[in-house]
Amino acid sequence: MVTAGWILFDFGLLRLAVALYNAVSRPYLPQADGTAYLPSVSVLIPARDEQENLDILLGGFTRWRDEVFELIVYDDLSSDKTFAVAAEYAAADSKIRIIKGGGLPPGWLGKNHACDCLAADASGNILLFIDADVRLEKGSVTRAVSYMVKENLALLSIFPRQILDNAGSVLCVPLMNWILLSLLPLAAVRFCSRPSLAAANGQFMMFCKERYDILRPHSRFRKSAVEDIAIIKYYKRQRLRVATLLGRDDAGCRMYSGLKDAVEGFSKNIFDFFGGSATLCFVFVAATTAAPFWIFFQNGIAAGILYLGIIIAIRVAVSIASRQKILLNVLAMIPQQMVLWAISAKALINRKRKRQVWKGRNIN
Repeated sequence: MVTAGWILFDFGLLRLAVALYNAVSRPYLPQADGTAYLPSVSVLIPARDEQENLDILLGGFTRWRDEVFELIVYDDLSSDKTFAVAAEYAAADSKIRIIKGGGLPPGWLGKNHACDCLAADASGNILLFIDADVRLEKGSVTRAVSYMVKENLALLSIFPRQILDNAGSVLCVPLMNWILLSLLPLAAVRFCSRPSLAAANGQFMMFCKERYDILRPHSRFRKSAVEDIAIIKYYKRQRLRVATLLGRDDAGCRMYSGLKDAVEGFSKNIFDFFGGSATLCFVFVAATTAAPFWIFFQNGIAAGILYLGIIIAIRVAVSIASRQKILLNVLAMIPQQMVLWAISAKALINRKRKRQVWKGRNIN
């Protein structure tokens, strides 16, 4: 019993070391280095029922319009005014185009098919896939391309800074970075050849088009609901240079409007933070829940207090790296842990039923 407590304690120390490294190393896009030649960029947006988000994104396009060659929206059979919104902006700006999607071919998931179609239609040397809920600021695309050229990357992914403007998002969205940044040093994505040490975010994926056209990664993983992670692991297996960074004020994202949508959304990919293993996921959730009580009662009050300091420090370090409010994440520790149980349970139920409905389609 005591030994188990020290194992949990050591696991907490290890996670703290990883979180501190990610906070101190500041894994953000550097300033553009003045590279004389920057490739042309095609910004590609798969959209299904995204009229509000798309309106905000395209409304801010003028801030970074000069940094891209074209922007293409793929309307994936939306039931709202997504097409009309995109068409209105396209009529006013020659750089904006829209593709009206047809039926979804058998064996494809909607987003993967949309991305594959967008890539086939794009003319830029760099393909930047972003979700409709992403918000880019002036200079963000230029810095990303400059970094990609300097480091000779085939793929660059960025975890945008998450915009937490409602109670549901506060209780759920920070969990993504809390898991990721306490288990994976982001530098390992770039410097370690092991595919298992990889993470990516489909909200911002930048590809070298020449390599993309050869590999066609969205087609290769056409059935994957977590195609971003599958693709970056595949690129690493192909010995291609990749990197994953965090967004600052240059790239933000408002993922969900409430707790219900957030739980449903994260249940799609929670197991993939643990290599697709439901068992490892629940071991992690159970261990991080039980550890404070176990250590207090089995290893003593001093060890328990020290462990509490460790888990608070993890939240602080992850919040700093993620540019989230420290106090808010610390105060929300317990309800966030409860939401993590709900997400994991939802994911397990969906896996057993082989049914995960997202935007009107079963993606499981």
